[in-house]
Amino acid sequence: MKQSFLVLSIGLIFPLVVSASHSWGGYHWARTSNPFNLKLGDNLSSSWKPYLGTTSTDWSVSDVLDTTIVLGQSKGNCRPIAGRVEVCNKTYGSNGWLGMAQIWISGTHITQGAVKANDTYFNTATYNTPAWKNLVMCQEVGHTLGLDHQDTNFTNSPLGTCMDYTSDPALNQHPNLHDYDQLGLIYAHLDSISSVGQTLPSKTKGDFENQSEWGKQVKSQGKTAVFERDFGRGDKLFTFVIFAE
Repeated sequence: MKQSFLVLSIGLIFPLVVSASHSWGGYHWARTSNPFNLKLGDNLSSSWKPYLGTTSTDWSVSDVLDTTIVLGQSKGNCRPIAGRVEVCNKTYGSNGWLGMAQIWISGTHITQGAVKANDTYFNTATYNTPAWKNLVMCQEVGHTLGLDHQDTNFTNSPLGTCMDYTSDPALNQHPNLHDYDQLGLIYAHLDSISSVGQTLPSKTKGDFENQSEWGKQVKSQGKTAVFERDFGRGDKLFTFVIFAE
């Protein structure tokens, strides 16, 4: 809590200038208090479990949220469960994408999420490394919290955060202070309702693994892209994709 106290103290003396700027559209989990606890459903094979453990510990450093790894409910197809994030790995095929995060939105609130790692590529020598697995797991879970990338130009110098895409992930395996600051801004207000912690089947049918199911592309840079599918009445699906080299 030292970080939050310092920011508050400075804000009482000087106008607060915040540099964090990588929220995704202001979308967030609705909750009535902070810190809130987000469940990460573990549908992973044994080789991936340590990376989810590292990611959960990393994001729980935030003052506004904690993540808890729980038994997964959807296996490799990663169908979402309301109120939580399902995390999966599978040989999804040579479809171009290395990792994927998906968040379902109602209005401005995240209602459920899914993270998928494509072992078709992670089983190759290029990506079967701790650095790549840490970066992709950390980044995709970060998207389900409401974060966008800090940088997607892989020719730029590494920013020291998993929310920075790079062709060499050695320095970008974990969140940095900028990520925690942004989460503090996203979750500075409280809601009158909660979208966290429910365990209801998703109202949305489908696995949404294929690009034909993602809707229109709304952002693309380097090896990353974001797609938006509008279901109507304020309900949307956003798909964040890291493409393989």
